[in-house]
Amino acid sequence: MARPRRIVLIRHGESVGNVDDTVYEREPDHALSLTERGRKQAKDAGGPLRELFGDERVSAYVSPYRRTHQTFHALGLDPGRVRVREEPRLREQDWGNWQDPVEVRKQKAYRDAYGHFFYRFAQGESGADVYDRVGAFLESLWRSFEDPGHPPNVLLVTHGLTMRLFCMRWFHWTVAEFECLSNPGNAETRALLLGPDGRYHLDRPFERWCTPEPYGFTG
Repeated sequence: MARPRRIVLIRHGESVGNVDDTVYEREPDHALSLTERGRKQAKDAGGPLRELFGDERVSAYVSPYRRTHQTFHALGLDPGRVRVREEPRLREQDWGNWQDPVEVRKQKAYRDAYGHFFYRFAQGESGADVYDRVGAFLESLWRSFEDPGHPPNVLLVTHGLTMRLFCMRWFHWTVAEFECLSNPGNAETRALLLGPDGRYHLDRPFERWCTPEPYGFTG
């Protein structure tokens, strides 16, 4: 099995929705573009990634949203060394119908009170739903390592919540641990690095906004 030496996750750069959430009343989430600041963030993130990958090959998976595609292109990776695929299972959490701003604010308040992992938006997804599809992608990814010619690097261009849930699934974090973690900033990365012990380690932790309160012995 040709396991990659590193699996890098990057959140998209700043989008117009990050700046003005009323845009969701007029445009679908998947169609939102990066701001000029977001393009610069992605371009700036490209330098360290190009240095990290060097002349090695990269297997890249990109969420099907416009802002993630724009982020990937702004990274400026060598197309001769990168095999890129669109991966719908890495998309953002489906928030449902965003046309009613009052209802959206109510549902966000309900989610904050109920918990980000379990609360399901009306006509949308819960964090648990995203966890399941990210888990399905992870199984496909793991099977791809059976190819002896698999590239030594994997790059996932995705969304903040999806990044946290991918790591939760990979490292078997509890729901309580997930709930205490903050999303990475726009164009921030986290990397799973293969250590000499044959296990993957996260290069740096996600920031915590509270202390986890586990329900039982698994915490």
